[in-house]
Amino acid sequence: MSESEINGTEEDVQDKKQKKQTRHDGGAADLERVTDYAEEKEISAAHISSAVEQIGNKRSKEEERKVAKEMELLKVHVKKEDIELIMNEMLITRAQAEKVLREQSGDVVAALEAIIAN
Repeated sequence: MSESEINGTEEDVQDKKQKKQTRHDGGAADLERVTDYAEEKEISAAHISSAVEQIGNKRSKEEERKVAKEMELLKVHVKKEDIELIMNEMLITRAQAEKVLREQSGDVVAALEAIIAN
C-alpha cells in the first residue's frame, strides 16, 4: 500500500469520527433542552396534595349544601292530594312529584309549570 492510500484512509476515519461527534453533540443538546422543559413542567408533591385537598373541600361543601337544601325541602308542607294530582297529570313517580312540589313551596301550578319547563 502506498502512503497516500493510508493517509486517505486516516482522513476518512477522522472525518467519520468528527461527524459522529457532531451528531452526538447535537443529540445531547436536544436531550438537554427536553430535560430542561420537563423539569420546568414537573409538579411537586406539595402542589398535588394541595390540589387534592381543594377538591376534597369543594366536594364536602357541595355535599353540605345539598344536605341543607334537602332539609329545607323537608320542612315544606305538601298535601297528599296535590302530590297525587301532579303524579296523575304528568305521569311521574311519587318521589318526583313530591320533590318538585316541595321545591315550589307547595304551589301546584308552579310545580306543574316547572315540570313542563324541564
